[in-house]
Amino acid sequence: MINRTTIDQVYETARVEEVIGDFVVLKKSGSNFKGLSPFSQERTPSFMVSPVKQIWKDFSSGKGGNVVAFLMEHEHFTYPEAIRFLAKKYNIEIDETEQSQEEKERANAKESLYLLSQYAMESFSKNLWESSEGMAIGLSYFRERGFTDASIRFFELGYSLEEKDAFFKKAKKAGYTEAYLEQSGLSILNDQGAFDRFRGRVMFPIRSMAGRVQGFGGRILSKTAKAAKYLNSPESEIYYKSKVLYGLFEAKKTIAKEDVCYLVEGYTDVIQLYQKGIENVVSSSGTALTSEQIRLIRRLTSNIVILFDGDAAGLRAALRGVDLILEQGMHVKVCTFPEGEDPDSFAKKNTTEEIQFFLNENAKDFIEFKTALLLETSKGDPVKKAETVRDIVGSISKIPDSIQQEIYIKHCAALMELSEEVLFNALAQEHNKKTPGVKKMTPTSPSSEGVIKSVAKMPVLNPIESLEKQLISILVQYGDVEASFDELFLITDEEGNLVEESKVVNSKVFEKIFLDLQQDEIELVQPIFQKVYQFLITTYQMEGQLKPEKLMQQDDPEMVQLLADLLVAEEVHQLHDWEKKNIFVKDRKIGVGQLVSETILTLRRNLIDQKIKQLMQEVQDKTDADSKHEFLEDVMQYQQLKKVLSAKLDRVL
Repeated sequence: MINRTTIDQVYETARVEEVIGDFVVLKKSGSNFKGLSPFSQERTPSFMVSPVKQIWKDFSSGKGGNVVAFLMEHEHFTYPEAIRFLAKKYNIEIDETEQSQEEKERANAKESLYLLSQYAMESFSKNLWESSEGMAIGLSYFRERGFTDASIRFFELGYSLEEKDAFFKKAKKAGYTEAYLEQSGLSILNDQGAFDRFRGRVMFPIRSMAGRVQGFGGRILSKTAKAAKYLNSPESEIYYKSKVLYGLFEAKKTIAKEDVCYLVEGYTDVIQLYQKGIENVVSSSGTALTSEQIRLIRRLTSNIVILFDGDAAGLRAALRGVDLILEQGMHVKVCTFPEGEDPDSFAKKNTTEEIQFFLNENAKDFIEFKTALLLETSKGDPVKKAETVRDIVGSISKIPDSIQQEIYIKHCAALMELSEEVLFNALAQEHNKKTPGVKKMTPTSPSSEGVIKSVAKMPVLNPIESLEKQLISILVQYGDVEASFDELFLITDEEGNLVEESKVVNSKVFEKIFLDLQQDEIELVQPIFQKVYQFLITTYQMEGQLKPEKLMQQDDPEMVQLLADLLVAEEVHQLHDWEKKNIFVKDRKIGVGQLVSETILTLRRNLIDQKIKQLMQEVQDKTDADSKHEFLEDVMQYQQLKKVLSAKLDRVL
């Protein structure tokens, strides 16, 4: 693990405007910078970067946070990868925390395999461009396939020499051990010596989402060799076939920007489409599509278009993938190419505009694709048609969203010329297979149940949650501001009676909030608000103020997102240049005392309302008259307290 000292140094050194400026064109706007959103298509800038607070906010997508959060969103790095990226950019030496011997050995082994894989990629690339064998065999093959030199270099394609142990000897001379050469699968060691696994093959490096080389795919070119046409690296500490997608590193930005991913079968399919301008394309590398691979895509988009050959094998592969994608709650379309064509050959023969037009026109929703395909195979046979219906309903049952299920059932009923009730019955049977004994749908009223379920899942606006968020916002924006508060004190008059007297008291906002909540023993309900509240109060009590650049040095992404949203709240108007239009935004600091009092009193009143409802419910459950009377007395006391709070609130307003 990366040492906390290193992480703190990275946060203190990295400048959010410098890092984001490498990815987004930023223009000065007052004390901030603004630019076009890198997460959506827009003409008016809604992306803001604050150097003072070391935060960014994209108002078009709602995303925001610190410099690490930007790299995780834009580059799709993990947290450690983002820290390492920044450490490298600012020449900060990474200090690792103390690990057990086993952890150290495993971490060293993984890093060694990554370094060896990187070396292998560079070595194969050098063979391709500089060796006579590589240029005559490998480079000429790629050019014959229609790959441009720019594409060959971009995808770091290479060539492994025909000599049985050429790479093994070269890597050994460079200092790499036999153990790692064997573990990576680059070399095979046995009683007869060492052999290069990929000898005589053109090489396709397979990279992680962060760009590190994990493994290789190799295609043999000799027509006489008795070996598999394509060969992949064996699984290792850094390479798991079921968890990688070829081209994902190169395509990730375009996938996120276009909000759709094209999925193909082979390496050459990816490269041909990419160099024709279809950059949001990845491949399952010739293996069956897995849930892990789909989840990788889901990090970037919820929309997948499967591009497969029009032959029987390609169609079967497409059908297998559809159900897996649906289970992940994603939207899937299928596009098949004319007979005898695949994405590689089709891309080679057509222009970018023609390819894009074909994909747009021929990408069918999965239900239309599956219905047409299965009906073709049933050929009017009633028994086969019934099997087809069950097959399609089985796919629909895998969709997690009940509203989508209902829409697809209606669509399927129209296509298959069947009643919706029959299909809803079939869907209910599918659900019951998964959860025996639980009735998922009412056959007699399928449509209404779908609506009822959906309404039940809709989030209900919670006023207490809104007030808690407002309190956190006030603490972030004005916690160290001194404000005036109208407080009520109990004093004894001349006759010895206790009476209320109003006095104006000056205090820091954070002190007022802390003392009022502590006095009433109020704890925030939402866990994230409670966590941020404790952090803010502790910071104010220890340091007396918040430093935005320090505030954003948190590991918790949810906390960072919330704090970023609250910190930029007062600066939204800067994006619109209201002052230039003679529109002046009122400074909220002027009425901060009133705002604090109003928020706390309203929160108290809502909590009392909640308590009254709870007590009334408990009264109904009681059968004993004395117990009922006791509960009703509590209700009356809370009602009285609510009146007092309402009176105070009216005075504040």
